[in-house]
Amino acid sequence: MGDRNAEGANSMSDSSDAPWYADGVKFRCTQCGNCCTGSPGAVWVTDEEIERIAEVLGKPAGEVRLFHTRPLRMKLSLREFANGDCTFFDAKTRRCTVYDARPAQCRTWPMWKSNLADRSAWEETARGCPGIGQGDFVPLEQIEQQLAESPL
Repeated sequence: MGDRNAEGANSMSDSSDAPWYADGVKFRCTQCGNCCTGSPGAVWVTDEEIERIAEVLGKPAGEVRLFHTRPLRMKLSLREFANGDCTFFDAKTRRCTVYDARPAQCRTWPMWKSNLADRSAWEETARGCPGIGQGDFVPLEQIEQQLAESPL
């Protein structure tokens, strides 16, 4: 095995067809809240995820759908505040209020296709995510599982 770079991935891979992250990456969520804030966007949510969120909040699913989601491009997205913060982000604690029931898009961050497209995309993502390059080693199999689970 080659030396690991700052992101925790080997600089060399065994096959020219292998993704740049074939030897894994290092990542541990620091719960900084950076991925829950910032520019407006979409956090895709399914009916099943709405049910889980409702259960965590102790509210009816219809209420969660009405007050915390919006239709967008023929799908359903979580609402956000005018500043781009997620509807479930608590700015005081910088924590997700539905962390245990967060949607797949949130659970799989930063293992999204766009972030893993190439090493430079990963490094750009790392500029806003202090957990990249830290903590636990994430093997290729787990990265692929999260890629498959992510709606992005």
